[in-house]
Amino acid sequence: MTTPVVSIAYHSGFGHTSVLAEAVRDGVTTAGATAHLINVEEISEEQWSLLDASDAIVFGSPTYMGTASAVFHAFAETSSKRWFNQAWKDKIAAGFTISAGKSGDKLNTLQYFTVLAAQHHMHWVGLGLMPGWNTSTASENDLNRLGFFLGAAAQGNQDQGAEGVHKADIATAAELGKRVVEVARVYAAGRTALAA
Repeated sequence: MTTPVVSIAYHSGFGHTSVLAEAVRDGVTTAGATAHLINVEEISEEQWSLLDASDAIVFGSPTYMGTASAVFHAFAETSSKRWFNQAWKDKIAAGFTISAGKSGDKLNTLQYFTVLAAQHHMHWVGLGLMPGWNTSTASENDLNRLGFFLGAAAQGNQDQGAEGVHKADIATAAELGKRVVEVARVYAAGRTALAA
């Protein structure tokens, strides 16, 4: 069984997205893979090289005004240098985001990540969880309580700091990390089988 390397490339304006990035990392390591947290606001050349060497990259950003943050957009534009030589081609990709609203146009941010991944010729992995909190007997503490499929979406009250990120959303982000590892392993096994 392979040990995938997963890098989590994220921006966090006020600490909320960092909580989710750490949860994704915890999910990755729980699944037996290697994880790297990369804050794109202060990314170094060494960290760009880590992204290039990773089996999977998980993108994360708060949703500001219906899309990823300006800092994340700047990182994405800089990644075009990787696009020219196809450095991220065939890597696994996934994403997560957070806003104060239950919906908050987070879907648009996740869609932005999928387009970024597609331009890099990466393979997108969705959340892989059924929606929670959608029956009379369900709870706001259910995994995927906000009912997103494209990636992990979270909510945190705008009048609270990182401690206000909902615990179910943190657990959902960890599940995303586990799923990325599972898919990366299947993909690696397929490559090995084809090469045999």
